[in-house]
Amino acid sequence: MIRLRGLSCIYLLFLASIRLVPLVNASSASDLDDQCPGYNAVNVQVTETDLTADLILAGEPCDIYGKDIQKLFLRVEYQTDSRIRVRITDAFQSRYEVPESVFPRPKPAGNPFSPTIKFRFATNPFAFSVLRVETNEVLFDTENYPLIFAPQYIRLKTTLPANANIYGLGEHTDSFRLPIDRHHTTTRTLWNRDSFGISPGTNLYGAHPIYFDHRTTGTHGVFMLNSNGMDIKLRKEDGDHASLEYNMIGGAVDLYFLAGPNPVDVARQYAIVAGMPAEIPYWSLGLHQCRFGYKDIDEVKGVIANYSAAGIPLETMWIDIDYMDDRLVFTTDPNKYPKNQIQKVVKQLHEDDQHFIMMVDPAVGTRSGQAGAYDRGTQLDVWVKGPDGKPHVGIVWPGATVFPDWFHPSANAFWTEEFKRFFDPKDGFDIDGVWIDMNEPASFCYPPCNLDPEAVVDIAEVMLTLDNIPPLEDVESEPESEELNLNRPPYAIQNALPRLSDRTVPVDAVHHNGLLEYDTHNLYGSMMSIATREAMLARKPDLRPFIITRSTFAGIGSKTGKWLGDNISNWDQYRFSIAGMLGFASIYQVPMVGSDVCGFYGNATESLCARWAMLGAFSPFYRNHNDIASIPQEFYRWPAVARAAKVAVAIRYRLLDYLYTAFHKAHLDGTPVVQPLFFAYPEDSATFGIEHQFLFGDGLMVSPALDESNEVEIYLPDDIYYEFTTRRILYGPGAKMWVRQVELDEIPLLVRGGTIIPMREESAMTTKELRKKDFELVVAPGSDWAAKGSLYLDDGVSLEQASTLEVSYAFDATELTVTAAGRYNVNGVKYSKISILGISERPLDVKIALASGKPIAVRRVDWDAQNEVVNVDVAISLSTSFTLQLEFAEADADGESAGGHAHDEL
Repeated sequence: MIRLRGLSCIYLLFLASIRLVPLVNASSASDLDDQCPGYNAVNVQVTETDLTADLILAGEPCDIYGKDIQKLFLRVEYQTDSRIRVRITDAFQSRYEVPESVFPRPKPAGNPFSPTIKFRFATNPFAFSVLRVETNEVLFDTENYPLIFAPQYIRLKTTLPANANIYGLGEHTDSFRLPIDRHHTTTRTLWNRDSFGISPGTNLYGAHPIYFDHRTTGTHGVFMLNSNGMDIKLRKEDGDHASLEYNMIGGAVDLYFLAGPNPVDVARQYAIVAGMPAEIPYWSLGLHQCRFGYKDIDEVKGVIANYSAAGIPLETMWIDIDYMDDRLVFTTDPNKYPKNQIQKVVKQLHEDDQHFIMMVDPAVGTRSGQAGAYDRGTQLDVWVKGPDGKPHVGIVWPGATVFPDWFHPSANAFWTEEFKRFFDPKDGFDIDGVWIDMNEPASFCYPPCNLDPEAVVDIAEVMLTLDNIPPLEDVESEPESEELNLNRPPYAIQNALPRLSDRTVPVDAVHHNGLLEYDTHNLYGSMMSIATREAMLARKPDLRPFIITRSTFAGIGSKTGKWLGDNISNWDQYRFSIAGMLGFASIYQVPMVGSDVCGFYGNATESLCARWAMLGAFSPFYRNHNDIASIPQEFYRWPAVARAAKVAVAIRYRLLDYLYTAFHKAHLDGTPVVQPLFFAYPEDSATFGIEHQFLFGDGLMVSPALDESNEVEIYLPDDIYYEFTTRRILYGPGAKMWVRQVELDEIPLLVRGGTIIPMREESAMTTKELRKKDFELVVAPGSDWAAKGSLYLDDGVSLEQASTLEVSYAFDATELTVTAAGRYNVNGVKYSKISILGISERPLDVKIALASGKPIAVRRVDWDAQNEVVNVDVAISLSTSFTLQLEFAEADADGESAGGHAHDEL
């Protein structure tokens, strides 16, 4: 251990040895916050991989939002070559931090001898920065912005480039690249809320305090592990820079810096911190249908039958809270949804190779005798308590309700037993997945809200007056106290509702382990997700659980998927859905994500629903769902929508194994399943703000129509592409290339050069039938006339696989190499066709051989001169490794095929 004294500033870079370089002291700033004294660093101690120091208040406290804490403790840890953790907390008193049980901390990987980022700091006053080692580029810098640390307020601020490209800090419906403007401060508020309508500029259902900062010089990520309410403010400052400022109402500073240097690297590095995304069942990638408002089980039967009659593949039927007896969780309506009738529907779905999902809310109605879950939970004493020690009673769909306390040691076991009882595969409902909602947790109650458990609530009247928000009382009416003010913290985050406790469990509620709802509020939905995953595994231990949640916190993608909440049937929210999907899939590591296709609230039009049916087919989670007050919008309701849905599902299903392979790769290393364009083109500044075009996997560019006009203007980076339908080549000029009329059953889809796409030769009515279809291999050479791809196959449902098949594909100018590894039984499925794109002359011969050199018969070779495609008909098992060789009369010196020219419209 080396102990450092008397140094005014220290530059710290952990390698095999320690290097010290001076840094100038921070200067004063003009803002009131920036005139606070900050802290001085003393007792600095350094080892090869970490640094610790005491931070002492540097002058008279400003006490701007509570009394400044006099002494803090700093620890900096180089955890891997590409990750640094910086933690600051109270030196004397224990402060709340996110429990390990909810967010397990990543472990250091051992001594990193080649770090790619470094930590630098000044001691008097304390400031720190993180730099890229290779270039000394500053990535994060608190100089000129004093740290403020009070019991209920932490301010940490960093400089950003003037035109910074910042992504993340969700959940939100702001633009994917967050706006930074001199005349307007963008504030991202993280406080999970039942947010009907998902209005832009407001806090929504989830809290993900991670951002990516993308520059032409590289990309890095910054994750603040803190579950307290917070505002994160982005603004242009005077001069040539911008800033990002954390304003947190509790917890500690716990930062993880992720080095990148490219966007996909950052995504993978964040997945290591937050947890790799969960493997999903294959069937979950099919089409899902739901509606809040199916009046009875007969209507549900009709919907299933109508999809079949219309020839639209329906994989999974969902039912909302309509099935419940007076909306009491773990009950069924004996008249409208008799138990035996639901069971018959489920049985028939399973016989037809389809699936079934039911909704579960966390709030349990307080009907003793009628609601068995309430009686059993009360016996175990698992409800969230108010400050008086009694169960907190709020108002949700059944009326008076209590809420499971996920910190109670018996809560998860209680939840599991309720699932095993109600969803018993033999005697209950044999669901294939579960949908959890209202888990912010939502309540229809404004404080003070603590009803008598026996209270009778007219829920219809409550809903009619829900928007009558009580005005915020004057601060003077609050009692003076030296204690924490939970209901009116000194700093007020920009919650869309006036009080933190509005329409949720109150912040002064106390959990079993003594933690306050004030600190843990943003964890409730994720903890319910964890408990629900355990419950689903207890029912069927050998199967991958499929769970879709509404409320989320960082790391939840390792347990569940997410739908984007109660959106509205309009074009704005159609467009919002793309950025929302990209945020969760590419930034927050929750890849199983999608919106309510056609919109949840309001009446969808035929054209909007047709367009959304097409767009939704390229989101990972694909479900049509809407509200009881809106007209029905199942895909078969309109002729144009039915046509669009058939086309969309057919394309999606042909690509389902390509998508499933992307999910498997995400589970292994965090590679995003869908990506914004700048992930693939990180040096093309024109892509940095594009949020309506995206990559489906890493090889397909989706460019949907965005409004009623039917016109689509597509930006094509400087690269090679191929039309998905005709397969002809396009040379991207790095500009908006063409505009044309797009029919309602069309969506511009391009194959990116350099990729090989394995796809089924045709679609099917169910995913089980689809898995029997043969494959086509589409080889799309890039500008270097090389391409690569992969395919992953398993049984699609098992938690632990007995056998798998992994296939890699590589193409180099004239030779395709297919390498298969694994023992998964493909049951006769084979490659029936190999299509090689961009071939401008007819090959003299096509030869295929096993790895041993033994020839394989070629059934037929066809060269499409107009579209420049060689199609080779074959019959080769998926489990076979082989090579395919194209032979030409003469090749260019660089090995490229001759010919080829740009096409500027489709």
